[in-house]
Amino acid sequence: MSPDSPPPAESPFASSRTPRDEAPQFVLPLVVRLERDAPPARTDALETAARAVLVMLADERSTGDGAWAEVIRDWQDARIRKVVRRARGAEWRRAEALPGITVTGKSAEVRVFPPVPLDGWPKDLARLQVSGTELEDPEPPAPADLSGPVIWFSPELDMSAGKSMAQAGHGAQLAWWELSQEERDAWRDAGFPLAVRTAEPARWAELTRGGLPLVRDAGFTEIAPGSCTVVADHPALR
Repeated sequence: MSPDSPPPAESPFASSRTPRDEAPQFVLPLVVRLERDAPPARTDALETAARAVLVMLADERSTGDGAWAEVIRDWQDARIRKVVRRARGAEWRRAEALPGITVTGKSAEVRVFPPVPLDGWPKDLARLQVSGTELEDPEPPAPADLSGPVIWFSPELDMSAGKSMAQAGHGAQLAWWELSQEERDAWRDAGFPLAVRTAEPARWAELTRGGLPLVRDAGFTEIAPGSCTVVADHPALR
C-alpha cells in the first residue's frame, strides 16, 4: 500500500491475525524530549506526536520516489506500529543527529524517524527508555475547537503518556488515509491543526457509532487486544 492509497480493507490495528502479519514488520520511532526540569504538558505531547506522524506522511521524502518512500510503503503494508521513547540531554542530541523530523508544540518536542525493522533499531534509539513515560497537564486543557480536527480518547482506558502518544498518532494516520488529496493538502498547509481530548462517556458512545476512523489496538502493550482507544474526528469526515 502506498502512502497515497485509500485506507486498508482490514484494520492495521486489529487484534486478530491478518495477512499484514505475514509481511516484514516495521515500526515508526518517535522520541519525545523529556528534560528533568522542563517536562512537556501531557496533552501538548500527545498533540505534537500526532502532528509528527502527519508531517512524516506528508513529507516529500515519504512519497513517490522519495528517500523514505519504500520503507514507508513496507511499514504501511504490515502492522502500523509506532513506539515512543524518551530522551534528554546528550541522548536527545544524538537522536537529533539521525535522519528524521522534529516537530514542536507549545512545550513539547517530538522527533519522528522513518520506519525501521522491528528488530533493527539504530543503537542511539534502541538504548532509549520506552516504558513508564508519564506526563501531566499543569491545568486541564481548554475545550477543543469542535469545528476542527479532534482526536478523541476513550474515557474507559488508562494508558501511559508514551502509549497515548502512539495512539494519537494512529488516529491521525487513519484520518489522513480517509481524506482526499485536496483535503490532505489543505490540512498540511494549515500546519496540521488538531486537538487531543478525552471524550465524556456519552460522547464516546456516539463517536464509536458514527462511522469515523476508530483505532482498535492490537494489544501488544498495556491494554487488552481489541480495545477501542481513539476516534479521529475531522471536519471533512463528518
